[in-house]
Amino acid sequence: MNGAPVADHVESSSQEHEIRVEKVAKMREAGIEPWPEVKHATASCQQVIDDFVENAEPVQVYAVVGRVVSIRLHGKAAFVHLQEQGNKLQVYFQQERIGAVAFEQLQSFVDIGDFLWVKGFSFKTQRGEITLKADVYAIQSKCLHPLPEKFHGLVNVETRYRQRYLDLISNPESRSVLQKRSLIVQACREFLTSHGYLEVETPMLHPIAGGAAAKPFSTHHNALGQEFFLRIAPELYLKRLVVGGFDKVFELNRNFRNEGVSPRHNPEFTMLECYTAHEGFEYGMDIVEQLIQAMAAKVSDTGIVAFGEHVIDLSKPFAKISMKSAVQTRHNLSDADMNESTIDALLKKHHVALPKSNMTINEKIYLLFEETVESTLIQPTFIIDFPIEVSPLAKRHAQDATLAARAELFIVGIEFANLFNELNDPFDQADRFKSQMDAHKAGDEEAHQYDADFILALEHALPPTVGFGIGIDRLIMLITGSTSIKDVILFPTLKKK
Repeated sequence: MNGAPVADHVESSSQEHEIRVEKVAKMREAGIEPWPEVKHATASCQQVIDDFVENAEPVQVYAVVGRVVSIRLHGKAAFVHLQEQGNKLQVYFQQERIGAVAFEQLQSFVDIGDFLWVKGFSFKTQRGEITLKADVYAIQSKCLHPLPEKFHGLVNVETRYRQRYLDLISNPESRSVLQKRSLIVQACREFLTSHGYLEVETPMLHPIAGGAAAKPFSTHHNALGQEFFLRIAPELYLKRLVVGGFDKVFELNRNFRNEGVSPRHNPEFTMLECYTAHEGFEYGMDIVEQLIQAMAAKVSDTGIVAFGEHVIDLSKPFAKISMKSAVQTRHNLSDADMNESTIDALLKKHHVALPKSNMTINEKIYLLFEETVESTLIQPTFIIDFPIEVSPLAKRHAQDATLAARAELFIVGIEFANLFNELNDPFDQADRFKSQMDAHKAGDEEAHQYDADFILALEHALPPTVGFGIGIDRLIMLITGSTSIKDVILFPTLKKK
């Protein structure tokens, strides 16, 4: 029968395409519209299976719609599997039941990939498969290209990402991961709104790139004659809302960073940022832990997830360790060893180049942590006590002005959340913006620009506030056990073909 499947082709067979295009003409000559008006289903394919009762009277009649994923011809009968929402239902066609003309048209015009509407009643075959016996059918949409071969699915990674629709049709695993993504995001919103947070939307086009250390995408608005940046973070706008009286606020939306593409990075990604007035970063750690556990629970009963070679338990309390202690433990250092010469020697030993001259010892400890400790943090661990130099928007620690009141969450060696007490001293913030401007002039493309409007907002009093951000794509990778960010984004950014 025409419509034989083709495995792992980036482009469908041109010959098969031509055959199907010719069928379209023949169908129209026979008075059959290949893309007709909708015919409604009365049940899903799965419902037909779930509702089946052996020897039931009266016989239940259903109308279903699904995509043809297999066809087996047996003389004057045919078995067709329809797929709908990832579920399959077998349909049995008999020439004597649907008529000779309709059966001939089934053989001549219906191919794998087409959508069919079928009406009939359910029964169980001798092999025990619940099946719909067709009384009447109609093509709902003609597919002009062959689908990937049913037994092997779509394994060409490049094609999976470029033609995600084929991936979803052919690979149940991909469909499952992306369905779980929706449930996990839903759980995020449910958790925050149930805890009194207000969801908001802030601008995607920013006149000043700010809120994070990253290289932005730039664009030009013709009518205003002004340069804009796709936002790298919504932070500064969300804190303006806290100044305005929204004490518990969050945004779950896209950020854009003009950086590299890797298994963990996509230039366009989904970020959660959340702000709570009159709370500190200790509260922030608690709410992040509870939120992640709630999101994992949406798709995992145990909270235990497999990621690569690791088994991660998200149900237990997350560890909390200072950055200094983490470095000491990793390199077996005493308090006395935490001096500049020892740290310099360790950086040299591990071939870590200093990105700039005149770095403080705290900055060097941070660099050593990044290069040698992060990857060893497998189970959920909050790292606290970051150097103030690498925390331009964080408030200073109340007990040590050289540190920030900040924490980052690491799991399987990857950063999943960043949280800190927000800097609300407008003079301190202005000074840090000026330092960032100096760094920008010195060639640091990721340094903050000076945002005078934000300083003005701070001068109207930002209450003590803790904020946190979570990379949603990475978190979904972890919860679903996906090792590439492309597997959890419906349409990842790809190089032009």
